[in-house]
Amino acid sequence: MPDTVEALLTAAATAHPDRLAVIDPLERRTYAELDADSRELTAGLLAAGIGAGTRVGLLAANNTEWVRTALALTRMGAVLVPLSTLLTPPELLTQLRVAAVQVLIAAEEFRGHRYLDDLRTALGANLEVPLRHPAVPSLRTVLTITEAAELPADADDVAVATALAGAVTPADPLTILFTSGSRGAPKGVVHTHGSALGAVRAGLADRCITADTRLYLPMPFFWVGGLGGGILSALLAGATLVTEEIPRPQHTLRLLERERVTLFRGWPDQAETLAREAAACGADLSSLRPGSLAALLPPRLRARPGARADLFGMTESFGPYCGYPADTDMPESAWGSCGRPFAGTEIRIADPEGESLPAGEIGEILIRGAHVLRDMCGRTREELFTADGFYRTGDLGRLDDDGFLFHHGRTDDMVKVSGATVYPSEVERALRLLPEVGGVHVTDLPGDTGPRIAAAVVCAAGTTAESLRTAARGLLSAFKVPAVWLLLDTDEAVPRGGTGKVDLPALRALLADRGTTATTTRTTP
Repeated sequence: MPDTVEALLTAAATAHPDRLAVIDPLERRTYAELDADSRELTAGLLAAGIGAGTRVGLLAANNTEWVRTALALTRMGAVLVPLSTLLTPPELLTQLRVAAVQVLIAAEEFRGHRYLDDLRTALGANLEVPLRHPAVPSLRTVLTITEAAELPADADDVAVATALAGAVTPADPLTILFTSGSRGAPKGVVHTHGSALGAVRAGLADRCITADTRLYLPMPFFWVGGLGGGILSALLAGATLVTEEIPRPQHTLRLLERERVTLFRGWPDQAETLAREAAACGADLSSLRPGSLAALLPPRLRARPGARADLFGMTESFGPYCGYPADTDMPESAWGSCGRPFAGTEIRIADPEGESLPAGEIGEILIRGAHVLRDMCGRTREELFTADGFYRTGDLGRLDDDGFLFHHGRTDDMVKVSGATVYPSEVERALRLLPEVGGVHVTDLPGDTGPRIAAAVVCAAGTTAESLRTAARGLLSAFKVPAVWLLLDTDEAVPRGGTGKVDLPALRALLADRGTTATTTRTTP
């Protein structure tokens, strides 16, 4: 069973050389081509001074070249540091410094961002090699994607690169992925080849990814959902990954049709938008199979609300650590749950002192096992893990008698309203059951008599706050129904940080500024 990127890619290219591995709207590569092209790039990177253990930042949009570059780096033992295309210059400097990035490979421009120009301005210096600057003390080399792709190599470089790739072990670091809570500073999470590939392999069947899957995934490759749920999932299954740099409804529908995509694993609000557009233009999505997001499936293939598991995980577990087959209803007693823990991950529900709680009681979710992070930049193991090796996730949950996990929000997100406890995640789950709701983000706002629940809701045209409030009263206790509403037509209006998570302080400011307690219809930001 392949347990390094080198072993995985070599085995995949040998088993199905002519099968398409990755497709974007402009380019496609078979497994044999991806293997050969990334191997060639590995030699060029080696000639440029990159080797085993070198920390390399990759800042670019989703496309086949991102995949080729990432595989070229990781197969030789370099440590991949995916960087968000959403980062501001100060955020980029922070992440380069925290991860001690030595080489940066970046797109010259994406969506109006000229990353290297911004970096020059932020540093007040040219990016000449070798770079030496106190703001990024480890950074020595900066390359564009084009420059990296054209690095020359000779036969000796090829031989040494091949030897390096063969020496990589499952215990060697694969990647540093940045994550943050909605309130916290970004954290550089270190995963090894073994922990990352093991985590992806454990959930592959439940995510309905097989060798004949054509998987559409718009999630950025700089997130674990893109790197693990997309690239590594496809490689492990021998599937075909279909992606694009900027999802736009009409372009995405044409891509899904043309490539006969069988599994859509994007965002729920994106699926709702695509479903409306597909109905209007008559797009043929008949190739999609169960396991895809429900909005894009015909009614006969859709599950009842809550019947399918919400895959649950985090960057520290390299994606989902809990789930259930995405094309299968759970037992009714488990509806609304996240499914069961995947093989290789142990869950403990603990009280604030770390003691185990019995089934049915809510506490903090602790995880332990071979797929959990190995390290975090700037943190000791004693800071990260309990004495017996569990990682505190910061999530609240409970296990039922059959081992199904129910999520109850974050330990720092509990809100007291008139003395009663409200978990924003519980309110979000309830509102998502409403057919007119495409997305929802719930938090709290200060009020004259204490905290108030507030919701930013992406919803259909013509929806009013009053209609949502009335519907919510049928799903939630009165004190849990949001008192403040902001109705939007797109999730893009919701503020996010550089790691893509909702920026709670900014969301609260938006709700305080534009939210209403009076009847209103959906507005466009």
